[in-house]
Amino acid sequence: MTLIKTSILTAISTAIKILNGLVVTKIIAIYIGPAGLALLASFQNFTSIVMTFATAGLNSGIVKYTAEYSSLIRKRKLWSTSVKITFIFTAICSFFMFIFNKQLSVYFFQTFEYKDIFTLFSITLFMFSLNTVLLSILNGQKEITKLTIINIFSSFVGLLFTGILTYYYNLYGALVSNVLGQTIVLFITIYFLLKTNWFKIKMFIGRIDNDELKKLSHFFLMALVSALTLPVSQIIIRNYISDNLSLESAGYWEAIWRISSTFTMFITTILTVYYLPKLASLKTDIELKNELFYGFKIIIPLTLFCIFFIYILKDFIILVLFTKDFLPVKELFLYQLMGDVFKIFSFLIGYLLIAKALTKKYILIQIIFMISFVFLSILCINYMGLVGVTISYFINYIILSLVMIVMFRKILFAKEV
Repeated sequence: MTLIKTSILTAISTAIKILNGLVVTKIIAIYIGPAGLALLASFQNFTSIVMTFATAGLNSGIVKYTAEYSSLIRKRKLWSTSVKITFIFTAICSFFMFIFNKQLSVYFFQTFEYKDIFTLFSITLFMFSLNTVLLSILNGQKEITKLTIINIFSSFVGLLFTGILTYYYNLYGALVSNVLGQTIVLFITIYFLLKTNWFKIKMFIGRIDNDELKKLSHFFLMALVSALTLPVSQIIIRNYISDNLSLESAGYWEAIWRISSTFTMFITTILTVYYLPKLASLKTDIELKNELFYGFKIIIPLTLFCIFFIYILKDFIILVLFTKDFLPVKELFLYQLMGDVFKIFSFLIGYLLIAKALTKKYILIQIIFMISFVFLSILCINYMGLVGVTISYFINYIILSLVMIVMFRKILFAKEV
């Protein structure tokens, strides 16, 4: 599977996902407004943290070693170990959510009214986790076509649930749809797995293999840091904006973040689907350098092309995605989009850290740059208001890009022999 072919398939599924996302965002904007959007975003940050803990952060490790192993025996050890570890961690997360549902509802929504949401999430979490593991295996097996179809189906399920439940139950319905979506997708994932010639139930049966567990533990540490850095930093910044500006301002920031995330989703999906298994299979610095430059030639021009049109059409985008109540968001586009360019650049190089399991470097970078994001955001908000958070985003990714270039200078500039 080449980068071009992967990009085409990814473009199809991502385009559908984006179109569905546009409709979902519009529905949410109409029925819950900027303040409701901010509350929903905080809950989604929470679910992403829980999902990382529940799956023990094994996703990237499963992709890497599934792609790397040619032996069915080694794959069986990897997959059976992954499933068992995932179920153990999921059980722990579900237990604590079930017990502390009231406290969680008060923390995120300042009311007991949403405690049942956390109870429902604790019950369905096992299906979330299993689906995540199975999708990682499909990715590692380079079953890109099947993965694309599943992603398309997932997008339509999300649209259907969110549209109906938000229309009838407003914020409560949006929260329920956020919890239930992937439980339905699990069944279509299993259907496509059964159509492959390598999927057998016995491949998931066996004891926990200590060697595989040790390898996967590196990815748990990396994923744990990711789960606690970006979502937690978003929660901190969003709460700071709410306390010092307004809850509506927090909703405006969430709106520009969603626009930014929708745009970068296409690029990061290509990197996840193509680059992670590809880089994991390369052995020499020359191969890595060539693959990186190949990626730069395609990804960076595509990124610049997209942000140009997004900025030009920002007013139109706001009105299409949201409502006129969100028009103040247009002041946040410039620095957010410039930051996205450097974000993609740093991600392109940074995937080497995951592919080569460079745990300490990955963890250190994640912690330092998420702390700096929070610090810079608070500083810039105090001096420049809401636009300050996008300026801090831009500055942070410039610095991160420079650090990534320095870190991999020997790979990037190695002479071919």
